Amino acid sequence: MQLDQYLQAAEEAARAGGRVLLGWAGKFDVRLKGRADLVTSADLDSQKTIRDLLLGRFPDHGFLGEEEGNRANRDGEYRWIVDPLDGTTNYVHGVPFYAVSIALERRGKPLVGVIYDPVRNHCYRAAAGMGAWLDDEPLRVSQTDSLDDALVVTSFPPGVGRRDRQVEHFLRVLVRSQSVRRTGSAANLAYVAAGRFDAFWSNSLHPWDLAAGVLLVAEAGGRTTGIEGDRFEIASPELLASNGTHLHEVLTALFSSCDGTE
Repeated sequence: MQLDQYLQAAEEAARAGGRVLLGWAGKFDVRLKGRADLVTSADLDSQKTIRDLLLGRFPDHGFLGEEEGNRANRDGEYRWIVDPLDGTTNYVHGVPFYAVSIALERRGKPLVGVIYDPVRNHCYRAAAGMGAWLDDEPLRVSQTDSLDDALVVTSFPPGVGRRDRQVEHFLRVLVRSQSVRRTGSAANLAYVAAGRFDAFWSNSLHPWDLAAGVLLVAEAGGRTTGIEGDRFEIASPELLASNGTHLHEVLTALFSSCDGTE
């Protein structure tokens, strides 16, 4: 099967999941997964909709979703990685910055990635070796190479403490960059791909948070590593994604010099 067929399926599933989220808005039940970590009826319904569509079309594929873990053919050649609601806390509070994130990998190699913003009806898409797009417009990362001029974004783990290493990283970047954002959604990797943010970092991610976004960044001309410049692994919680300019090295040096006290 061609990549464009997988990409089309991912987009259809993401849009279907997004419709579920819009339908649940303002009328969902909420429960806690852990301190400051929420799950809603909307998450579960969106994931079921996405899973049923993808596995109905590709029954031999594996499926890794945030709300239910691994399902279906864990040892298969292909695996879908899905976050049915990236930015749950935003969603619960009516903040219109959340998304559906879907990626497909083959033997650990990313093939397609889609991040869909149902509020704005924006669909960010990428396929390995074929580029990245916002709807039908090609995406390219920014060319900012100085941290002084950079708009950088991060995410914190649920229940972050003031002495956590992530907070030290945040403060170091805050005083040296043009500005830092914390949006509450790892889907802002799509904004790095689109050149809106110059870099994104976190040390508390899961595969479903980043699988689609790292492909978008790569296909838009950016770079992804661990936060100290080491090789990026999808199972690792640490990620630095940037436009790939000298800015990347500046940030890795800044993070490497942090001792931190977890």
